[in-house]
Amino acid sequence: MSKNFLTRGHARALNRHHKIAVAGVAALGAAAIGLSATPSDASTTTTSEAAPAARISYGTEPIEDVRGTITDQLAASGVKTELIAAKKQAAADAAAEKKAAAAAAKEKVQREREAGEAASRSGDRHWGGERGGAGERAEKPAPKSYSDNLDGWIRESLDIMDKRGIPGSYEGIHRNIIRESSGDPKAINLWDINAQNGIPSKGLLQVIPPTFAAYHVPGTSKNIYDPVANITAACNYAADRYGSMDNVYSAY
Repeated sequence: MSKNFLTRGHARALNRHHKIAVAGVAALGAAAIGLSATPSDASTTTTSEAAPAARISYGTEPIEDVRGTITDQLAASGVKTELIAAKKQAAADAAAEKKAAAAAAKEKVQREREAGEAASRSGDRHWGGERGGAGERAEKPAPKSYSDNLDGWIRESLDIMDKRGIPGSYEGIHRNIIRESSGDPKAINLWDINAQNGIPSKGLLQVIPPTFAAYHVPGTSKNIYDPVANITAACNYAADRYGSMDNVYSAY
């Protein structure tokens, strides 16, 4: 009975070891199969611990010297394009404004010119004082007329002398004309010393040709026999030599 007990105990013990051995063999077999499936040049590391998870740290400091992304570059390019377009538009607007201002100024000048011309035409149709108003001008008086006789000749000469600053009076001129030519504008002296010298005295105030040419007054005839031209030139000569025709009482 004891022998059987030991045998059974031993059998039970062997059975436990056998199971452990079988398990070990099975594990080795599985490992062998795994190794045979792995390429000869590959290495496999087996660990019983899980690989630790990678840790990500987040910093609060700004990152410098990093180039912008494509989006940032496109955005910057768009802003630059908009700035260029805005400058072009501003220049165009300024040019248009300047052109409009020049056109307005030109139009204003044209209106003022037309208004002045209209006022001038209106003023020419009216005498001074007849109509008041800015821009209107008095009509110029008609040229003064003189009678074609001794009185008219003297008066016309006096008006010319007054404009030229030549002194003389109606009485002084008339007195000398009567003494020199008796009022004949075609009178000529053929007997005095001037005639003997070949330069006879001619006209209302008996002026010799050289004196007439030297004292001729612009605006009058160059014909020595013209009554107005003759009187005016003689009075101009008398004013230069005697101060005025009024101071002449004899041959001069």
